[in-house]
Amino acid sequence: MTPKKVGSVGLGGISSAVHLPGISRSPDLVLYALCDIDEKRLHERGEQYGVPEERRFTDYRDLVACPGVEVVDISTPNNVHLEIALAAAKAGKPYCVEKPVTMDTAEALTLAQATHEAGVKSMICFSYRYKAAARYLRSLILGGRLGRIHHVNMQYYQAWGLAEADCPLVWRYVKSVAASGALGDLGCHGLDLVSFVTGQRYEAVSAHLGTIVHERRLPSGEGKGPVDVDDFSNILAEMSGGISASFQISRFAYGRGNYQRMEVYGEHGALVYHLDRVPGVDELEICDASTGKKYVPAEIPVQFRVDQMQAFADLLAGEDDGLNASIDDGVENEKLLDGILAASESKRWVTL
Repeated sequence: MTPKKVGSVGLGGISSAVHLPGISRSPDLVLYALCDIDEKRLHERGEQYGVPEERRFTDYRDLVACPGVEVVDISTPNNVHLEIALAAAKAGKPYCVEKPVTMDTAEALTLAQATHEAGVKSMICFSYRYKAAARYLRSLILGGRLGRIHHVNMQYYQAWGLAEADCPLVWRYVKSVAASGALGDLGCHGLDLVSFVTGQRYEAVSAHLGTIVHERRLPSGEGKGPVDVDDFSNILAEMSGGISASFQISRFAYGRGNYQRMEVYGEHGALVYHLDRVPGVDELEICDASTGKKYVPAEIPVQFRVDQMQAFADLLAGEDDGLNASIDDGVENEKLLDGILAASESKRWVTL
């Protein structure tokens, strides 16, 4: 197909690490326009990727309205996901957007309705759906390797929230911008991944969320401001298929970079997924009768290796594998996040 011209909005960390390099690697996408409210960053990325000054914007509305832009890529803070994605949909332009898709379920439903009415394609960037170990794990589970699944335990740990790391009050610590803390930043990935690999949905949740560091220095360097989101979340979940799941999510896990561990226990065996045990590497272990009931490393077939932004290009071309998260998956994830917040506040189980 003729490469699709992408306009990318929000040029911070996740954009620089995943979106922009992925767009540049894809033979089916071309980085056509850029947008960021930080003009210094905007022009740095423009020079880096060869985007001319006339296609560098500080207002997303100008990027969406740019005649050459065919597709909108959104990597902004959470509180502006809705308005940018809505503008893209209303302009008839497909979009991909970072997670969580919006600030709450009501916003997600608004975006879903507009997306369906416009008939545009959408992708929510649940990045770990594109890890080869996770995709192979999914294939083994859905192929019946473990039989009925009894338990799933998921950990997602980072360390940058620790007091000694001295991170300032960036937007991820501000409820009006982020909606939640570690839950929406890390937890939504873990929650989506468990549903993705098992093929099951969440039915009820119970949760304990808390804040460890209550004040952080302001990015300006003058004074401190309050942290009003969670630093950690511990979640119990009942899933369809009779699965009992647990989640431990934290930004206060000493020594961890971007660490994930998922243990899946079934009637005939177990699978353990690791990310970042070896920095940046995803791995899978298998334990069943064929391994002598010992945990052994699995060799991951090459067909499970997928690039996130190429997967988006394939979606646009109608050649995707059906494993991307759509706006409807984003809505389900928002319902789950809202349910977890309500469960923690009420200290009760919440039925979804």
